[in-house]
Amino acid sequence: MENMKRTLVPSSSPYAPIVGFSRAVRVGNFVAVGGTAPIDADGNTVGVDDPAAQTRQCLETIKAALTEAGSSMQDVVRTRMLLTRIDDWNSIARVRGEYFSEIRPVDTVVQVSQFINPEWLVEIEVDAIVPDDR
Repeated sequence: MENMKRTLVPSSSPYAPIVGFSRAVRVGNFVAVGGTAPIDADGNTVGVDDPAAQTRQCLETIKAALTEAGSSMQDVVRTRMLLTRIDDWNSIARVRGEYFSEIRPVDTVVQVSQFINPEWLVEIEVDAIVPDDR
């Protein structure tokens, strides 16, 4: 098996240097985007107590990470939606639908007890497969 190039997309999260994680990692044609929180470039929570706004922020961060990895939202094959309040699933799902209604990747929605920051209502992970011509 030949060595595949490994590309790291850094995270702007204040927790990244502490935990030692990247926003995304691309190996060959596969891109994994880890748990993406609703924070802006300065590490501030966006949309406190607004699950739709938080979802949109997560997806925009993911979109930028995919682009930096040479991928796009069109390449996403799986999403994982992690929520602290399962009753928010409907508003979160509607925002997800704005991004993926035509792409239709598989999805998992689960409730978790909490995140590192208690203001966060959602974190999102995605996996993407980049076509061979990119």
